[in-house]
Amino acid sequence: MDAAPGDAAPVDAAPTDAAVRATLPNGLRVVVIRDRLAPVVTTEINYLVGSSEAPQGFPGTAHALEHMMFRGSAGLDKDQLAAIGAQLGGSYNADTTENVTQYFYTAPAEDLGVMLRIEALRMRGLSLAPADWEKERGAIEQEVARDLSSPSYQYLSRLQAILFAGTPYAHDALGTRPSFDKTDAGLLRAFYEKWYAPNNAILVIAGDVDPAHAIAEARAAFGDIPRRDLPARSAVRPGPVTAQTLHFPTDYPVGLLTVAWRMPGATAADYAAAQILSDVLSSQRGALYGLVPAGKALFAGFEYAPKAEAGMGIAVAAYPKATDPTPLLAEVNAILAEIRRKGVPPELVEAARRKELAQLGFSANSISGLAETWSEALAVMGLESPDALGAALRRVTVDDVDRLARRILAPDRAVTALLTPEDSGKPIAGKGFGGSESFAAVPDHPVTLPDWAHAALATLTLPPPVGVPSVFTYPNGLRLIVHPAHVSHTVQVYGQVRQDADMQEPKGQKGVAAITDDLFGYGTQSLDRLAFQKALDDIAATESAGPGFSLAVLSPDFERGMQLLADNELHPAFPERAFQVVRMQTAQSYAGLLQTPDYLFGRAVKLAVSPADDPSLRQPDPRHVMGLRLADVRGFYQAAYRPDLTTIVVAGDVTPEQARAVVGRTFGAWTRPAGPTPAVDLPRRPDSRASRTQVPDRTSVQDTAVLAESLGLTASNPAHFALGVGNAILGDGFSSRLYRDLRVRTGYVYSVSSHFSWSRNRGGYSISFGADPDKVGKARDAAIRDVAAMQAQPVSDAELTLAKASLLRGLPLARASLDSIASEDLHLIGLGLPMDTPDLAAKAYYGMTAGAVQAAFRTWIRPGDLAEIVKGPAPMP
Repeated sequence: MDAAPGDAAPVDAAPTDAAVRATLPNGLRVVVIRDRLAPVVTTEINYLVGSSEAPQGFPGTAHALEHMMFRGSAGLDKDQLAAIGAQLGGSYNADTTENVTQYFYTAPAEDLGVMLRIEALRMRGLSLAPADWEKERGAIEQEVARDLSSPSYQYLSRLQAILFAGTPYAHDALGTRPSFDKTDAGLLRAFYEKWYAPNNAILVIAGDVDPAHAIAEARAAFGDIPRRDLPARSAVRPGPVTAQTLHFPTDYPVGLLTVAWRMPGATAADYAAAQILSDVLSSQRGALYGLVPAGKALFAGFEYAPKAEAGMGIAVAAYPKATDPTPLLAEVNAILAEIRRKGVPPELVEAARRKELAQLGFSANSISGLAETWSEALAVMGLESPDALGAALRRVTVDDVDRLARRILAPDRAVTALLTPEDSGKPIAGKGFGGSESFAAVPDHPVTLPDWAHAALATLTLPPPVGVPSVFTYPNGLRLIVHPAHVSHTVQVYGQVRQDADMQEPKGQKGVAAITDDLFGYGTQSLDRLAFQKALDDIAATESAGPGFSLAVLSPDFERGMQLLADNELHPAFPERAFQVVRMQTAQSYAGLLQTPDYLFGRAVKLAVSPADDPSLRQPDPRHVMGLRLADVRGFYQAAYRPDLTTIVVAGDVTPEQARAVVGRTFGAWTRPAGPTPAVDLPRRPDSRASRTQVPDRTSVQDTAVLAESLGLTASNPAHFALGVGNAILGDGFSSRLYRDLRVRTGYVYSVSSHFSWSRNRGGYSISFGADPDKVGKARDAAIRDVAAMQAQPVSDAELTLAKASLLRGLPLARASLDSIASEDLHLIGLGLPMDTPDLAAKAYYGMTAGAVQAAFRTWIRPGDLAEIVKGPAPMP
């Protein structure tokens, strides 16, 4: 019998649609959603065109044009665009799908006018210079090579070709190297002039802005751009699918089997029913996931990937390496056949509906996430607002879901695939390339901004102080941090137990921490696994326990959610049968993991920067894992899970007083173990030396490279602020020296960045890039030259100003989502730094000098000691 959609209706997580809309005379639709979470704004301009409209034989045209949108336009060349993007201090990027191409900026709210001016210039007249395309072609082909190195990408591309044969969806939006080799600037211009028009775009603005003012700014920037006549759009009418089985080799630690079907798209009338069916099939209370606790699968679930006019659903299960997947495949097919025959459990339909409605509210807890949710609703689904999706979800009945399951899950239309792990071989060590004395300096290239950008961005100012949040420490040592944010009717909780398995696992018990973590998913001492999950479903809450724990819950159910979280974290069941299953699964996973290129690559990086006896180099042994006992798990839990090493951050629709009371009632009785506090931080390590390691990866056509070394300072040393400013110049973002020299000027790489890592006792520095084997050496040498140049001469005034502006303007962005707020808090606690560190950083950045940056790089960075670790084909000389 159908459950009535109105039964147990959840509290709306977000206020009723309060967007302000306008359609300009030229057809541009503008939607503004105010969110006062932080002084930040996200603009997302959605062009209603993607790879589906690419010319025949050129499947990557829309993607190539997306790249060229960052190569300059009339009144704003590529260097100015990169400089403005950096100076805004935010994040900006784009993505291309089959039906929509999106360009998004997140930056301080005061800079909305600058962001809109950039997008208007790009809409009005893109440069599309042939010379620029020739350079960008190399970079985009590197991106193709990177994705072709992913077995999952190869699988999904093949699946898409089968499910959508004969339609524009048969080709992935990425494109191919042969099509890019044939593409020229004229082809791109023709595509741009056909589709990049105001009447084919939707501009979404979300953040702490006045809607009327934002619309006026949009009108001023875009209003005089003429509309265009749009071509007819390509139809997507896929034909029948014939059952078949595919085989793919992978470098994964486990085998994967998948069973896939074509499903409704995001614009379909039964899209809401498809979303609920997907949630039911992936539910932890469902039969598919039940294969995991039964010990029959290492993982099992269901993924729904909707495109605008069609979609695909994939049932997936993981099995141990070198194991016959036939029995597991039979189990998966039997479960899906039973659902098709008998229908879905009505209680899981209701749980899925609550979950989906709650998630609409959680989107307001991130400014960029809010813009993304609205863009998805308007540009992809063709709705007036996300509320329309909520209304559709409320109308779905159990019968609707059952009918869809019977239609979709037909075995004669299923595409089965087996992704089988294969070994690639052991890492090959060699001598380091060493030496930095002969590297030439990088020439400066000052960029003069347009007057309108210079006027808005020229003055450096300190951002508003972050201040110190409400902090309270309970008698048991537990620390609570509260951030009230009344932007939705939701509360999010984040917790962290400071621990390090490498330091805390007893000798001979490597792997016990991982088993302990996995066992939190098997219920509590008062509620078994299914009963605990049902209790979460009843309040539309999402929860996880372990060393990092979390809760997302509607604000009326905050206390009940905290009761469940505390019950799981403080009173885990650790049942014997579950322990036996998880121990076996952990050992099987390790047996595959230890031979994978990704694991060997990560380990090679650790070996390159750490002494031979470093605790971080301890490896699990599957045989020893099988020798662990449940008593070992209980002993590790008692020793490593302590209130005095735990911090909880509560953010959202809550007051400090309410949070303090609720956390006190739920976690306040947690007892601190007797004895000294355990050592949880890795010890200091000596300076590393140059080395070279190549990790084979048979599935990869592109190399992934890391240049890495240990550092002799930590984040408690004020010099790390100078290194941060220098890194903003050297390798952080589209205007950095590394990006300019390895991507823009040469096309050696698709992406490149440099990064400092910090812990309480350690520091590290690394440069990462992806390149074809014949370009690895060139990219490496260019990167080392850029590092050495940071030591050889002071950075220019223009670069310093740009980096300082970027960092200062970027600080408020760390408050632009509840996730990022909590992440920053827990990061500071983990490093042992004061909570006002962001304000200290702002003052340090504001007063930074070129001499201080040069001195920090001379003192702490050692170009000649950078180790090179490469994963993929052997680099060519």
